[in-house]
This record gives sequence, C-alpha cells and structure tokens, in this order.
Amino acid sequence: MKQITFDPRNHQLTNTRTWTADSQWLVYDVRPSGASFTGDTIERVNVDTGEIEVIYRAPAGAHVGVVTVHPAEDRYVFIHGPENPDADWRYDFHHRRGAVSAGGRVSNLDAMDITPPYTPGALRGGSHVHVWSPDGGLVSFTYNDHVLHERDPALDLRNVGVAAPFGPVVPGGNHPREYAGSCWCVLVSRTTPSPRPGSDDIDRAYEEGWVGSRRLAFIGDTRSASGEKVPELFIVTLPQDEAGWKRAGSGPLCGTDSAMPVPPAGVVQQRLTFTHDRKYPGLVNVPRHWVRSDPQGQQIAFLMRDESGVVQLWLIAPDGSGLRQLTRSSGIQSAFNWHPSGNWLGFVLEGRIALADARSGEIRFLTPDRENPPSPDAVVFSPDGRQVAWMQETDGFRQLWTAPAVV
Repeated sequence: MKQITFDPRNHQLTNTRTWTADSQWLVYDVRPSGASFTGDTIERVNVDTGEIEVIYRAPAGAHVGVVTVHPAEDRYVFIHGPENPDADWRYDFHHRRGAVSAGGRVSNLDAMDITPPYTPGALRGGSHVHVWSPDGGLVSFTYNDHVLHERDPALDLRNVGVAAPFGPVVPGGNHPREYAGSCWCVLVSRTTPSPRPGSDDIDRAYEEGWVGSRRLAFIGDTRSASGEKVPELFIVTLPQDEAGWKRAGSGPLCGTDSAMPVPPAGVVQQRLTFTHDRKYPGLVNVPRHWVRSDPQGQQIAFLMRDESGVVQLWLIAPDGSGLRQLTRSSGIQSAFNWHPSGNWLGFVLEGRIALADARSGEIRFLTPDRENPPSPDAVVFSPDGRQVAWMQETDGFRQLWTAPAVV
C-alpha cells in the first residue's frame, strides 16, 4: 500500500469515478470533512509522482466538491455552490448546481429557473453527486427543489435526475440567482409526500447507480404496512433519443408551483426488492452506500442485513430476479465498487480493504490491520483494474492511499 497525498489538509474522494481514464490521476476535493461543504478547489494528484494540479478554484466565496471524472475524456463534473452567498441564498441542498471543467473551461451542467412559467429542461433547485454513464453520454444526479422548499420544506423530496446532451437551456425568468445550463435536465424518479403503507410509493429517491448506460437503479423509501420506513431497490429505463427526453409524461417536465417536475413519458419506476416481511427489512442506510451494477449490467449490488442483522452484500438482476446474498462476513463497513472485470467487489471489512469474489463471495484482504481504518466513504478501482484507492486518517488529516488490486 502507498500513501499518495501528504499535505496537512483533508482530501475527499467521491464514492465512484475518481480515477482519470488513463488510471494515472485521482481527483478529489478539499473539504475539511465530508459533511462540511467549504472547500474551494477541485484537484488531482498523480499516483506515480505525487504531482498535484488544481483543476478549478471557486470564485466569489463559492464552494465546490464531490468531483467525478468522465469515463474516456479529460472532463470533470462537480458540485458548485452559489457565488456571493448571503443570508437569503447560500449553499444548501436546493442551492447548488453541477459544473463541468473541460479544456480549462468551466460551464454549468444544469440550468435553474425558479420564475413561473418554468422552463422545460431546466431544474428549479440543486443537483448533487453527478456521475457520467458508462458510455459518457449522460450524467445522473440527485435533486432538491427550491420552489417546493419555499412553499413547504416537507414537499421538497429528494429525487434522482439525469442531464442529457440536448441543451443549452436558458431560463426565461429574470431572478438574479437563475442561470443557464449546457444540458437538458429532467427528473426520472417519482416521489410522494405521503407514501401509502404497503405500496410501491416512495418519498425519497437517492444513492443511484448506472445499470449500463440507459438504466438507473436507486434506493427508494417505502412504508411498511405499519408505517415504518423501508428502503427498497428501484430501477428506471431511460429515453433512447432527444425526442424521448423532451416528451412530457403525466405532468410538466418542469413541474408546477405545487408539484415536483415529472419524468418524461415512458420512464417507468419499477420496484426490484420486496423486503417488508424480512426479519431485518430494507436496504441499509449505514454504512451509506450507492447501489452499483457490474460492468456488464447484469447484476446490481447493494447492502442489506442478513437474518442475524449483519450487513452483507446482496446481488439481484435488473429485472428483479435472482436475489442472493453474496457475502457472509462480519459486516461490510463502507460503500463499495465493482472491479472493472466484474469479478470482484471492493469495500472495507474488519477495518481493512477487502475484495469479495462476485460468484462465491470469498473474501480476500488487500491491506493489513492498521491503527487507523480506511474511510467508509469510497473504495474505488482504477479503470485498468490494477489499483484501488481509498481515504485514511494519517497524522490528523484524511489522506489518499492506493494498493495493488491483486485478483
């Protein structure tokens, strides 16, 4: 194992796509902690030489973070907070946007229009954790709505959205906080403030992951027959062409004064897991994880407790068939990712970086026992499959580390 960063400050990896396509650089932000969004630069470090480059420095009191990399090109997407924040408009779930850095230029991913009549293809709030599809054509994100937040925060439900390359989109209003975006953005999940107990209704869609390049899986919070929150796994199939992305469904793509934006026609939300009657129902929220498909798009992995209450890796097919428990470990302790081969998954187990065989569940440890365990936020393989990266507290700061992904 090898320490990559040494500066006396924190270095924060996103949970996926933190390596450049050539497997030479790791991208990160410099938040003082994962929960404090106060970093002002997006950076990358060469894993061989230790050279550090600043990709972007935020202007005018804005903050940036949660950066991911395009799968093939030298392009970076990250969260950008408001410039010149003040008491009325500062960084929040519904006050942030995606920004793309490419060739030394930075542009907005999503447009925002909060002045009625709202603009199709523009959002009305904040986007978060932006991740390109495997083919690099689309970007997924999670979303919170400013318009509904102002009406009643209880109506501002987290949803999953997608940015498609059919912009630019220019808002029609004149609010000083509105902005144009380079992509056509829509929501692809459906939520309701009051899910019916025992139904497929959800009031939160989050922690999404690509299944191939035209489907997205995500966690949705259902309600059991007794009204308890139960996170389940859902999937949506996305439009195939520009006309499909711009075709309204059962309501306006841009929403109304009292309703969230509605997905395009034909985007159907399908529930994959039905765990209400298990001893320990639902996917787990701790450790926080994002559902992840294998590179072949044939299996979706997620974390759920076994019959003893221990957090394990589980697999299911995108059509909802073949649910099976993969690991029988002492308890998965982190978010996870697939090895590019699709043969292994990497995560933290017993305070060490570990691999699980995707067929047998056999565990192999890549790192020894150490006083400071790896961070649970990110365990990410390089695109060439030769290395794995993570964060670890070192001399009081969160530093980046790598190890050979010996499989």
